[in-house]
Amino acid sequence: MKLRAPLTIQQLLFAAAALLLSVAARAQDVIITTDNQQRTVKVTGVSPSGQTLEFLVGQGQLGLPLSSVKEVRMAPPAEFNEAVRAYQQKDFAKALTLVKGVAGKFKGMPSPWAQQATGMLGELYIIANDIPKAEAAYADFKRLYPGGGSLQSDVGLARLAVVKKDFDTAKQKLDPITDAALKEKTVTAANALAYSQAFLVSGQVKEATGNLSGALEDYLRTVTLFYYDRVAVAAAQERADALRAAHPDVAVP
Repeated sequence: MKLRAPLTIQQLLFAAAALLLSVAARAQDVIITTDNQQRTVKVTGVSPSGQTLEFLVGQGQLGLPLSSVKEVRMAPPAEFNEAVRAYQQKDFAKALTLVKGVAGKFKGMPSPWAQQATGMLGELYIIANDIPKAEAAYADFKRLYPGGGSLQSDVGLARLAVVKKDFDTAKQKLDPITDAALKEKTVTAANALAYSQAFLVSGQVKEATGNLSGALEDYLRTVTLFYYDRVAVAAAQERADALRAAHPDVAVP
């Protein structure tokens, strides 16, 4: 059998450098500007002023006005995934701490997970029974994401109405959103998260007012049709399971 000579130090260093370059290339993010130009960079966050998207090119840090950025394609940071796990495990204090960190660094950035993290703040403040901060978070969210964020803000206000047991106001906020969702043939990225959350909260309203079959249907719509927000999906599945366990005879109309 012919044996290959061991690699030299130079060859090992070259291989290691190639591996590092390959990893670095995979770690790059993509910025798409409003004029549809693309730049491959490493995004570091949104400036403290909330006006500029900051990123690295080579050894230098640059920025673009956030108003000129249409989309950022970037994997979510580990803290975001950890926050989602904490939420699903009902460790809401930990989830809030993590989400505040992620939103503080990336809020306003046009990326689905950044929008989701920013929207989660209001819900987590509701869970913490800090209603003034929840209201401020939803107002801030609407300002930062005027497209789909406006819908999510309305869902947030519906959540606040549910907490106050003002189910009529919650229904008034939710009905136009859920009606539009059921008519929309292709769900846009801007509206996807809002639709997931809207059917979850609509189910809560219907369950609280005695419409159990309608509540189950809305929970399952989040799980099976509008499954874009994994936090909402987990919560909707839990509510659906609890509803079925408590009322085995309830079925989707």
